[in-house]
Amino acid sequence: MSPELHQKLTAWRRHLHAHPELSLQEKETAAFVQDKLTELGIPFEANIGGHGIVATLTRGHAQRRVGLRADMDALPITEDTGLPYASQRSGVMHACGHDGHTASLLGAAALLATDADWSGTVDFIFQPAEEGFGGSRAMVAAGLFDRFPMERIFGFHNWPGLAAGTIAVHDGVVMASGGRITITIEGHAGHAGMPHLTRDPVVAAGHLIVALQSIASRSIDPLDTAVLSLCTIEGGTAPNQIAGRVTIRGTLRYHREAVKDIILDGIERTCAGIATSFGVKVTPEIVWGVGVVINTPDEADLARIAAEKVQAPVRRDLAPSMAGEDFAHYLQQRPGAFVWIGNGELRDGAELHGPRYDFNDAILPVASRWMAEVAKAALASN
Repeated sequence: MSPELHQKLTAWRRHLHAHPELSLQEKETAAFVQDKLTELGIPFEANIGGHGIVATLTRGHAQRRVGLRADMDALPITEDTGLPYASQRSGVMHACGHDGHTASLLGAAALLATDADWSGTVDFIFQPAEEGFGGSRAMVAAGLFDRFPMERIFGFHNWPGLAAGTIAVHDGVVMASGGRITITIEGHAGHAGMPHLTRDPVVAAGHLIVALQSIASRSIDPLDTAVLSLCTIEGGTAPNQIAGRVTIRGTLRYHREAVKDIILDGIERTCAGIATSFGVKVTPEIVWGVGVVINTPDEADLARIAAEKVQAPVRRDLAPSMAGEDFAHYLQQRPGAFVWIGNGELRDGAELHGPRYDFNDAILPVASRWMAEVAKAALASN
């Protein structure tokens, strides 16, 4: 990649970082991407599954077709970096690097547009609403694979804590599946000085939180993986009144579908037990999210070949993550691979979804070149 293109991508990435938009609200981000695609002379279709965009390049006579994907949305997090290009929108931040993913895909498009050494069709997928709002599912439902009949699909996520520019390729599972859990505990409110006349949902909530932690530690095979994190608790308005209702919210994650059933049974059984023990009503509700991200073997090999082509260090020994990624929906439709590209040293507060996180602009050339090369490798393969 030329220094000029790297400089341009850095400027684009920092513009996106300064102007983040939440899931389902990526109107300005989509307009920016469309403007840059127009500048690059690459045709596109917009408003696919929301603010989604698919740009397409065709060269030569080969009939093979491949997709490359980046996500565009930001998070409801207040930035604490002090950077000159920090978020200009209060309480909204690119804390996961989607600004860098988008800039990298624009870079891959720029590289392939000026590269004569390939034949076939490449679709560049700019996806909205990855952060738990079903952006990939919406694009698939809008006919992504019918309108753009790609045979394979590839993507990446930046990875803090992995050496900058190193590419991690997993054989099989990459990231977890899971869901969002809401547990409502309904008791009987009353005077804090007369607790015997109440049914206290706060005490029940305390016991429930502790009990639910035994699911992963005592119901799941220690050689398997599961996470149940209860992250918020709300209840009560006065310090001298026992509340009538408490709501607990959190997330659960797993790598195998069989584990999902064990977790679900454990939640229902534990909630029923707490309800009986404390005379309250306990109602768990789970909204299932993305599936497990699982690389297919041939495509993982193509991802490795592309990494070696750009002379990036390759890691194939990293364990899967318990974080989720809605790239899983694409892999349920087409073979493909999802890799991690090292963002560099992990600093306190600068992890993914942290208030001091920032995408490392130094890895833009590696990311863009890897995406371009994996597309070429896929088009050239049998």
